[in-house]
Amino acid sequence: MSSSTPDVTAPADEVGPPPVRALPPGLAAFLVFFSSGAVLVLETVALRLVGPYVGVTLQVTSAVIGVALAAIAYGTWAGGWLADRRDPRPLLAPALLISAIATAVTLPIVRYAGEVLRGGAVSAVMLLTVLAVFVPAMLLSAVTPLVVKLQLADLRQTGQVVGKLSGIGTLGGITATLATGFVLVAALTSTTIVLATAVALAVVGVGLWVYLRRQDGVGRLPGPARTRATLAVLGLVGAGLTTVAPNPCDIETAYHCASVETDPDRASGRTLLLNSAQHSYVDLADPTHLEYAYTQWFGAVADVSAPAGARRDALHLGGGGFTVPRYLTATRPGTDNLVFEIDGGLVDLSREQLGLRTGPQLRAEVGDARILLGEEPSASRDLVFGDAFGHLVVPWHLATREMAAEIRRVLRPGGIYVQNVIDYAPLRFVRSELATVGAEFPHVALVAPPAALAGEWGSNFVLVASAQPLPLPALRARLDQLPERVSLLAGAELAEFVGDALVLTDDYAPVDQLLGAA
Repeated sequence: MSSSTPDVTAPADEVGPPPVRALPPGLAAFLVFFSSGAVLVLETVALRLVGPYVGVTLQVTSAVIGVALAAIAYGTWAGGWLADRRDPRPLLAPALLISAIATAVTLPIVRYAGEVLRGGAVSAVMLLTVLAVFVPAMLLSAVTPLVVKLQLADLRQTGQVVGKLSGIGTLGGITATLATGFVLVAALTSTTIVLATAVALAVVGVGLWVYLRRQDGVGRLPGPARTRATLAVLGLVGAGLTTVAPNPCDIETAYHCASVETDPDRASGRTLLLNSAQHSYVDLADPTHLEYAYTQWFGAVADVSAPAGARRDALHLGGGGFTVPRYLTATRPGTDNLVFEIDGGLVDLSREQLGLRTGPQLRAEVGDARILLGEEPSASRDLVFGDAFGHLVVPWHLATREMAAEIRRVLRPGGIYVQNVIDYAPLRFVRSELATVGAEFPHVALVAPPAALAGEWGSNFVLVASAQPLPLPALRARLDQLPERVSLLAGAELAEFVGDALVLTDDYAPVDQLLGAA
């Protein structure tokens, strides 16, 4: 009878994955910082990519953030799943290189798809946002769990490693967000930012591949040479298509994708488009020409606010093409027009292509209208024109009761506030804005097309308000001289229209939700 030593070798299916070599701490930190930062660059610039086609509204902003977070979630999960099944080292370089390719092809995909999906429908917003950010953000988000897996050599330090790399990734995202929002968007076009990001990803990916290959020979890109060549060609084609893809911008400012078109029916006419929506019309040869109906209503209020030719002190919240300031300068010589325009690039564009000439009688200050208004002296203006928009929406902080109170403070006792809003059936926003302005001004009127008041289509609506009785008979007579029939509501008729509409405040102003169909 013989004895033998028991076999204590574990079964083959119980043997864990072979140990992997950790990356140098500095390289691991860089990869997490860089990949997380690239995700936030793409998220920030995605709003600029989709804005010209679906607008820049709260819903669009929410869609970009939501899709980016979904991509981060899926990418992190997928990266962790792969890290537990394969050696992460040979996966890192391909993840960066494929991310570079996906980033490069984003521009032509969004621009061609945007022409098809143009409009503000929820489905169009979501689909275009997914095309703009999801794939490259998901691929880049897989890098962090791959790196974390490599660095977990000592289970006693798991919390320290995960916490440190998670913090570094967060810092990368914060840095990229601030740098993109404060520096890159102001200095570079969206095309340049996206392509530069793709190039940076490719450079880092190739550099990492070379480094790992020299270190341990596992850094080769997976797959046959034909696959690798196909991916490289795809990236180059994507970057090349960007040069021929339709670009809706003549110029990108810090806030807008802007273009200027010549009116085919009027040689001196120019239309300013912001994010592909008509914003202003200027006649270079005739500053008294008011093309759009709402500017004609603005002009009518200005015409009856004082005797013909009398100078006024006017404040304009929003410049755009500077149509109304030019009109006042031409019809009331000596008028002091002060324009608050948040977009300095738009002021420059108006000077270069729309005939704007600033000087003592027409001054432009770049900044947020709410902030600049607070610096204005009390009882210093005869007229205040509100015509500031983010795409088709009045910025919420310019639509509240507190804002109306500031406007009343700046107006002289007999001064008039004129505000342009856009709304669609069931007209919840214009009713709320009337209630809001009416909470501060005792005398309010509304100018609008009869069909729009009946909810048949969306339109511009012009609110007129004052601390003293408005010159309604003179305004009615002046409006009757315009080419299109228009309604003027005031008194009991206006009160019935407003009903129990919500008064908007700084604490609660759901402007985007009120605008449009229920």
